[in-house]
Amino acid sequence: MNFETTTLEGANVKEYTVSELSLALKRRIEEAFGFVRVRGEISGLRRVASGHSYLALKDEAAVLDAVIWKGVAQSLGFAPEEGMEVVCTGRLSTYPGRSKYQLIIETIALAGVGALLKLLEERRQRLAAEGLFAEERKKKLPYLPRVIGVVTSPSGAVIRDILHRLADRFPRPVLLWPVAVQGEGAADEIAAAIRGFNRLPEEGVPRPDLIIVARGGGSLEDLMAFNEEIVVRAAASSAIPLISSIGHETDWTLIDYASDRRAPTPTAAAEMAVPVRLDLLAEIESRAARLVSSLSRLLQERRVLLSGLARGLPLPRDLFGPAVQRLDDRGERLRLAFRGILSVLWQRLAAARLRPEALGVEIARLAERSGENEKRLALAFAHLLERPRQRLENFGNRLETHAERHESLLERGYVVVRDGLGVIVTRAKAVLPGMALELEFHDGKVDALAAKKKGGRAPKKELPPEEGRLL
Repeated sequence: MNFETTTLEGANVKEYTVSELSLALKRRIEEAFGFVRVRGEISGLRRVASGHSYLALKDEAAVLDAVIWKGVAQSLGFAPEEGMEVVCTGRLSTYPGRSKYQLIIETIALAGVGALLKLLEERRQRLAAEGLFAEERKKKLPYLPRVIGVVTSPSGAVIRDILHRLADRFPRPVLLWPVAVQGEGAADEIAAAIRGFNRLPEEGVPRPDLIIVARGGGSLEDLMAFNEEIVVRAAASSAIPLISSIGHETDWTLIDYASDRRAPTPTAAAEMAVPVRLDLLAEIESRAARLVSSLSRLLQERRVLLSGLARGLPLPRDLFGPAVQRLDDRGERLRLAFRGILSVLWQRLAAARLRPEALGVEIARLAERSGENEKRLALAFAHLLERPRQRLENFGNRLETHAERHESLLERGYVVVRDGLGVIVTRAKAVLPGMALELEFHDGKVDALAAKKKGGRAPKKELPPEEGRLL
């Protein structure tokens, strides 16, 4: 009886097929949970050949199946891994084939700083293994770049700090490539800016000699754009030297490892980019003064050397005196020999009693021979005197040059000091108190008397080469 009553009461309940019930459940769940955020730990991650990924999110008390379709998996900024704690956004749905519900994931974010740091460390090690952070890849910064390219936000304080610091140290033309420094698409803009500066042609817009990539401080999530692989690879492949300045001094991003230099702040990046103009001018003036001083010392040493060489040269009269005496002696001997020859000839003629005609012929012959001998003797004598004459001319030219330089030095204020015997005095210790001195200026000479020395040796005072220097 009871059985029949139950049968009659259930006869009015709608009957469903399995597919109809599964579809109804699917619609009800998707309508109720069309957008959810779920936090959990990834477990049982599987990536199939189609590109889809299947996993489960779990916590201490429950497990939720989930799926990441191929298109979503390709757009993620990182690769999900087993045991990673994440926050997933998506919608709940069912899989009628196995009577289970699952989360269709649309976005994934790391949950907590620890997971994010783990991801960055793994990415850093992978890129370092490729050699992107090697020291031999880093380029030397130009000492004074003609144009500086800056990649940063145009509205932040970073660009103002950089421009202000450059103006204080050494003003340089700056090209700003405005980009977003955080948020969706920021990494693509930053990488495009670095590549864009490198692709600028030599003509037209000036191509920077140095690039500064800068951003102000922020949280680890705010700086994530500079940790993206596309930005790191763009910085590592830049042909233009690059300085990275991201966040504060304690903040490190992956672009800092790939850049040629890392600056703790944007202001420090500007200081690395250019030298201090005033310091550079001071250095140039210092080196110019050292050059003038060295040149003055060199000229002074050459003057002393020339003076010593001049004292070692003989006087012109001593040089030509022996030659003049030899010339006079040989001339006298020639005259006497010629007279002796004529005397012998006259004696021969007288002894032979030659006729006047024959005498005239003999005299003419002797005169001709005498002329030839005279020419030969003149040529030999001229050849003998040629080398002394050349030496005399060279010596005269050197004396004239020395005299001209001597007069030029006297006109510039130098003075020649001689003692009572006319010997040039070159040392202060050679002057005794009361010694008579002669001072030669360019327009005359003055007699002087040495005063008594007071105290010890007077300290040396460096004077310019043109002021009161004694030879």
